[in-house]
Amino acid sequence: MTTPDKAAASTNRAADPDWWRGAVIYQIYPRSFQDSNGDGIGDLAGITARLGYLGDLGVDAIWLSPFFKSPMKDFGYDVSDYCDIDPIFGTLDDFRKMVADAHRLGIKVIIDQVLSHTSDLHPWFSESRLDQINPKADWYVWADSKPDGTPPNNWLSVFGGSAWEWDTRRCQYYLHNFLASQPDLNFHSPAVQDALLDVLKFWLDLGVDGFRLDTVNFYFHDKDLRPNPPQTRAVDAIDAPRVNPYLRQDHIYDKSQPENLDFLRRMRKLLDQYPGSTMVGEIGDGDRSLKTMIAYTSGGDKLHMSYTFDLLGGEPSRAYIEKTLKTFEAGAGDAWPCWALSNHDVVRHATRHLPFAQNPAQQGKLMATLHLSLRGSVCIYEGDELGLTEADLAFEDLVDPYGIRFWPEFKGRDGCRTPMVWEAEGVNAGFSTAKPWLPVPPDHLAKAVDRQVGDAESQYELYKAMIAWRKASRAMTKGSVRFLATDGDILAFMRESDDETVLCVFNFGSMGGGFPMPDGLSVVATANIGFASMIVEGMVTLPAESAFIAKVK
Repeated sequence: MTTPDKAAASTNRAADPDWWRGAVIYQIYPRSFQDSNGDGIGDLAGITARLGYLGDLGVDAIWLSPFFKSPMKDFGYDVSDYCDIDPIFGTLDDFRKMVADAHRLGIKVIIDQVLSHTSDLHPWFSESRLDQINPKADWYVWADSKPDGTPPNNWLSVFGGSAWEWDTRRCQYYLHNFLASQPDLNFHSPAVQDALLDVLKFWLDLGVDGFRLDTVNFYFHDKDLRPNPPQTRAVDAIDAPRVNPYLRQDHIYDKSQPENLDFLRRMRKLLDQYPGSTMVGEIGDGDRSLKTMIAYTSGGDKLHMSYTFDLLGGEPSRAYIEKTLKTFEAGAGDAWPCWALSNHDVVRHATRHLPFAQNPAQQGKLMATLHLSLRGSVCIYEGDELGLTEADLAFEDLVDPYGIRFWPEFKGRDGCRTPMVWEAEGVNAGFSTAKPWLPVPPDHLAKAVDRQVGDAESQYELYKAMIAWRKASRAMTKGSVRFLATDGDILAFMRESDDETVLCVFNFGSMGGGFPMPDGLSVVATANIGFASMIVEGMVTLPAESAFIAKVK
């Protein structure tokens, strides 16, 4: 049955089926965005009440982290019912209203889908664990123990320890790449694939414009359960904190299996029935992430775009950023990236980049400008537009099982999930009338929305101006990128389309620098984003930690 909301959304998407190319997507962590009913937890009605703020900011779409029924052991990433709303967030009617209101404002709605695993309270798992002959016996990854009773292989959980949990009903182990209460679905079963495609269809019929696919490269495991070899390459700590033994394995058998590509093609065929809908997959694959990302998004028959981890770590330096971007572009072909600087799983970039900053506020604006200049789509995490830093929480305030497990060397993900700050002097920063589920950091109050909106020097107003500049430029949204020769701390590239060229120059250094205007080019219009950069005698001069963005011909 086609609902009015679905019909409206389909018409909206069909007007520009490629709307997602170059889109600015705003990630909302529902628990922390806005509480509407005074229980200290954000909800769907709260998101609806704040859609005007996002419309004013100018974003093209919102991505909502999970709001489905869940025991909340991993705060919604452990789903017990894929097709209903957890009561703490509201109802399906609340969701319908939110989608309708977002569409009226021209904002698309992307929702998280956690398909690699469920909660152990999901009815599918309750049936699967009964015995080895029930209709869903193979819907999860079950395996016998070794003769000595130990797990079937050496695979590790991202959250620490073995990825296998003994089940006394079946007298077998089941696989969990995350918490023991998050059993992994068996994608080698066609019935599992069919059931998950039905889940996607349910939400598409409700009018969503697309999906962010959690841990998309974890869907399939090696059918022969071969053990992972030791890690022999240097790796960064994005996939897991360095205190986690997960990093000591080369994860070539427990994820990123070749069979995954065929399931992605099945998903794409479904979404192609809903013109203009889109999928962005989260890919965490160590130093193979860019390679996997290209495989998953190339060819036009799998994911539309991939959410990359590669700017969620590393230095805010010309060398690191240029290497990351050039490495992707060298093998990208028709693959499409979705770049983020922060999200709900990593330390906020305002804090990660602090050791490299001469002027933190200036550096925050520089990174925002870079982010919104990249080829690909961009995802802004709630509060990034305010320059929010990572909250330093006490152990007694933690609720994230990941942080509690590895405290104090790793403090978990609560520090980036604290409530949005709307009012500097409001009760709980305008987030809730009740005690919030996580505390509001006192040092966030000075960066509240009501302190930044209308302040020409604020980070919010830079984001708003840069988003508007990007949206008005075909070169910036859908154009190509061409890197220019530079030295020192200067990074420069051209964004180009058939009818437009934009010059983007960035100075990541602690001192002023210059970049010669390319021969034969002159400035048509300069982005008014608050930097004191200018052209003097054919040279783009940039103060420390600044940018220059201009349309040229």
